[in-house]
Amino acid sequence: MDDVTAGHLQELRRGTVVMAALTALKTPGYGYALLGTLDDAGITVDGNTLYPLLRRLERQGLLDSEWNTDESRPRKFYRTSEAGIHLADALIDEWRRLDASLTELTEEH
Repeated sequence: MDDVTAGHLQELRRGTVVMAALTALKTPGYGYALLGTLDDAGITVDGNTLYPLLRRLERQGLLDSEWNTDESRPRKFYRTSEAGIHLADALIDEWRRLDASLTELTEEH
């Protein structure tokens, strides 16, 4: 794969990770578990990408978080907020609209 293609594929994936994280975290989870959930779904994300994204989504009010101190090592878990659920729904609707448009476009050619 050439650098131009790799760059465009990375751009395409970048937006889908937000959608996927907000959707997956409707069920509360830890960052590490989310990496596995996304990977199992075929969305490979590096931890160095995911953790800053989670913090940014939290600052934007799209994720809520709490610390679990029940274990020897405290862990932060995340949950999609109401605003995050609305955004995820809007992004998924737009994704589906774009997918339908691209499907129609590619079938014409």
